[in-house]
Amino acid sequence: MTTFAALGDSITFGVGDPVRREGARPGRRHAWRGWAALLAEGLHEPRLHVLASCGARMMDVEREQLPAALQLRPDVASCVVGVNDTLRASFDIAELAASAAHTVGALRAAGAEVLTMRLPDPGQMLGLPAALARPLARRMNEVNAVMDALAAQFGTLHYDAASDADARDPRMWAVDRLHPSERGHRLIARRFHDLITAAGVLAGPPPDAEPSSPPPTRLAEIGWLATKGTAWVLRRSTDLVPGLVVLAVKEHWSDWPEADARETDVQEATPTI
Repeated sequence: MTTFAALGDSITFGVGDPVRREGARPGRRHAWRGWAALLAEGLHEPRLHVLASCGARMMDVEREQLPAALQLRPDVASCVVGVNDTLRASFDIAELAASAAHTVGALRAAGAEVLTMRLPDPGQMLGLPAALARPLARRMNEVNAVMDALAAQFGTLHYDAASDADARDPRMWAVDRLHPSERGHRLIARRFHDLITAAGVLAGPPPDAEPSSPPPTRLAEIGWLATKGTAWVLRRSTDLVPGLVVLAVKEHWSDWPEADARETDVQEATPTI
């Protein structure tokens, strides 16, 4: 028997990978599945507990999900989170690092193999203008650096989705460009399956790479964007966009060369990502 506690945000909750529930009443005929459920199918006598929640930040995982996970005494646990932190005006990398260290350290101390992930840049996925995308990329790089350090410190099974060429395939992403599609969830599950197998965790065959459901039609995607997608953008715009504008302005002025600087210094004053 393998107990798997899946901690994190909407990526682990399964958003982007809907499955039909037979016999359910209208409005509840689909549920989210996701990479954790796909991965669990290949574990030995799996007991999956999805503790992840939509909108969760690292501190939420530490305060609300970690205590429940430790009570389960999991053999495998995941901590895949960070995008929501970067999308908040209150982003604090020191606070995030402390919460992540406590969460990963506690899970490892409890004897679990811990799955962690380097996440792609959300600004690039959303196609934001360069002035807004650059500070968001800096945040994501900081989050990934924290997770890299924890992976080295605690020996987690660490998947680098940020550098995975397959993860940049547009087919791997849902219409909102922030959540994996079914194909993308399958990719994550397969990458983690390879890692846990190499670590000696008893596992069967990996999930199939090909989706079991047809992709959503263009009409369905437009319908989502016109309803739930619009609401999502409006909610984020009141918090994220003003914060990014402030960051972009600060970065612009901090990069501006001194009045008496030589022209050759201008290129050096412009940061690269």
